[in-house]
Amino acid sequence: MQIQTTAIHALRGFEHHAVIPPVHLASTFALDPATDSGAFAYQRGSNPTRAQLETVLAALEGSEHAFAFASGMAATAAALSTLGVGDEILLPASVYGGTYRFVGQVLPGRGVTGRYVDHLDDLTDEDFTPATRAVFVETPANPTLRITDLRRVIALAHRHGALVIVDNTFMTPVLQKPLDLGADVVVQSATKYLAGHSDLLAGTIATNDEQLAQAYRLAQQAQGGVLSPQDSFRLIQSLKTLPLRLERQQANADAIVSHLRGHEDIAAVWSPGSHSEHEARLHASQASGRGAVLSFELAEGLDRVTFLQALRYPVYAVSLGGVESLICRPATMTHEAMTPQARAAAGISDELLRLSVGIEDLGDLLADLDQALAASRIR
Repeated sequence: MQIQTTAIHALRGFEHHAVIPPVHLASTFALDPATDSGAFAYQRGSNPTRAQLETVLAALEGSEHAFAFASGMAATAAALSTLGVGDEILLPASVYGGTYRFVGQVLPGRGVTGRYVDHLDDLTDEDFTPATRAVFVETPANPTLRITDLRRVIALAHRHGALVIVDNTFMTPVLQKPLDLGADVVVQSATKYLAGHSDLLAGTIATNDEQLAQAYRLAQQAQGGVLSPQDSFRLIQSLKTLPLRLERQQANADAIVSHLRGHEDIAAVWSPGSHSEHEARLHASQASGRGAVLSFELAEGLDRVTFLQALRYPVYAVSLGGVESLICRPATMTHEAMTPQARAAAGISDELLRLSVGIEDLGDLLADLDQALAASRIR
């Protein structure tokens, strides 16, 4: 079954006959007095609607287990909850700012150390120590869109007994399936492409490892950062259009990248695979598309603030993956938790702009970018 069909029909066979699954709002459920048991007991532990969503997520990921959380960071925190005192995690220097904040400000209190690497493809056996318990990967990286060789990093990490956790928010299972390449865990901010309408917060974890699955169930039960029934239902519905939305977004993004690369008012444009022919071949070998996020810098002689104010369609806001185009300045928005030195090491300049392309008419988007560029020329 292809992924568009899976997104719509993954719940066939559930014990209801409604074409659209019902929403179960109950916080508590009746148990059998003879056994003190039941399929569900309390919403934090499990809920029929959240269970349906997790069934759909697992089907899309091709995983044995999937878990829904109240935000992307709640999912990331749960994925890292298996680390303990004395453990170390390796991360790319350009990791998402929220993850950077969690690793730098929360994990040290648990005795866990984060170590940053300029580019994970440069990792060697010498970079691993007995304390290295996990490698956290973003590919494409946010917001530089650098590509990491998943197969190589996974093999290297496993050789040293370390887990590989992949943040697949930019690609989604439509374009990239890290579990199929050997990753242990996939996390996503479902707020982005999976939900797709900038109207809910959610996070997901997928894994094929039963021991890790037990740890993530415990994280849901003990920490309580679970997705509500209403938002679980809404995410089920949104997932049905994910492949279609992403197809249009990606086509728009490809055309915008081509347009900006030849534009005199643009200093540089980055998209997945654009940094080198090697990265282009690498990305093509592990993903089926480039997604719909690009980054660029204006040429000298253009005013960034004027450009952003002149745009009619892309909204100047954090987040990505919605049906509307969004543009942000990572240095002061998504990655503001980083020090200036850390951002410089990650290749995130103060002038870098990240554009998440929506499903608007392509001609309207291109014309809007052109008029905003023309308006921002310093005279």
